[in-house]
Amino acid sequence: MGKYKIQKLSSLREEMKAVARGEKKAPADAGKLSFNSVEALLRLLTPENRALLALLRNNKPGSLAELAKLSGRAAPNVTRTIGKLVDAGLVEVKVVKHRKVAVPVVKRLTIEIDP
Repeated sequence: MGKYKIQKLSSLREEMKAVARGEKKAPADAGKLSFNSVEALLRLLTPENRALLALLRNNKPGSLAELAKLSGRAAPNVTRTIGKLVDAGLVEVKVVKHRKVAVPVVKRLTIEIDP
């Protein structure tokens, strides 16, 4: 299961400056992917994008074109969405027999929000 940090950019910047000045140690989760708001994470995890992740996990399509067919979405749309999921660390893209294949990195993602 993946864990993601939610931290405003201004807070991250101040934390990085304090570490650079030697005022505090780098946090254990430094270098891990983070989002600057819960809303940003939720915008990425739309029902359509979660359906793509489920197709990857359950059907293991052999190419992005096959994933587009399975999802009923246009290939450019799928490619763009997979790129965003790769940037978030949820998916990897590998080249297998001259085809790009998306592979989920996480099987389950749980979001805990402490109000």
